[in-house]
Amino acid sequence: MKIAFFELKDQDKKDFYTKTLEGHELFFSDQILDKTSIPDSQDFEVISIFVKSKIDQKVIDAFPNLKMIAVRATGFDNVDIEYAKQKNIAVVNVPVYGSHTVAEFTFALMLTLTRRVKEALVKEQTDFNYQGLRGDDLYQKTLGVIGTGKIGLNVIKIAKAFEMKVLAYDVFKNEQAQNELGFEYVELNNLLGNSDIITLHTPATPETNHIINKDSINKIKRGAILINTARGVLTETDALIQALDTGILKGLGIDVLEEENTLNESFQAFKSHPLANMKNVIFTPHMAFYTKEAEDNIQNTILENIQSLNSSEVKNKVN
Repeated sequence: MKIAFFELKDQDKKDFYTKTLEGHELFFSDQILDKTSIPDSQDFEVISIFVKSKIDQKVIDAFPNLKMIAVRATGFDNVDIEYAKQKNIAVVNVPVYGSHTVAEFTFALMLTLTRRVKEALVKEQTDFNYQGLRGDDLYQKTLGVIGTGKIGLNVIKIAKAFEMKVLAYDVFKNEQAQNELGFEYVELNNLLGNSDIITLHTPATPETNHIINKDSINKIKRGAILINTARGVLTETDALIQALDTGILKGLGIDVLEEENTLNESFQAFKSHPLANMKNVIFTPHMAFYTKEAEDNIQNTILENIQSLNSSEVKNKVN
């Protein structure tokens, strides 16, 4: 098979696929793939992408021999999966690779905000003094978890170790997990109005787009903290700025940004973003997934997905 990998920059990953897919013809590019960057060679049977590529009808039509689109992530909202299905092209993802990884990072952001870690770094201070750096405990606080898939449930498990009360919202309720972990499902407005900290763990769908918006943000308990390690489009940027300016939100921890794809990896564009210049905001570069263990899981799952193309059942097919 002819297989193309896009958004693949690390040599060790290229070496992994070269070794494990020996006998296949491989193409590697560190660039994103979208309708403006279709390569000269277009006879690939498999294309593998990460999160910044955009696979629409024009891109799909550019590859006449295409049989599989392998997304090296859990989210696949950057692929027109219905059109791919019409063309009998399998779209596969990595459904589980970093559910613990992202959950841990969620608490890293949470603790950085509640314990004022960013402001307290000694190298940023003019003297060795804790005055003005009083934080808040997580103990006995109410955590609102929006989305109770694998990541959301791991967040709840960690929260229980801090002895937090947990409220959860999800269209699909996991009653077994609710009973085992001891949290409570409530309606969204109830969660927003009664949570000291809110954390987002839903996929990007038409239903979850701007789930935090100028209307819903006014229902949040005043002085709450919001964490987003899921997808930037879950939150409306103007609503976040308004909530921070008016004190509805005491703090914001984000690893993703609504405008992320349009900023085209320009560091200056990210640095000049309004949220990046607010002192009560922790802003990281979409790295919640980024550990050695998670990357190993991604590589192995993508390999299994590609190798299953010619078998009776394609693994992790989403369309």
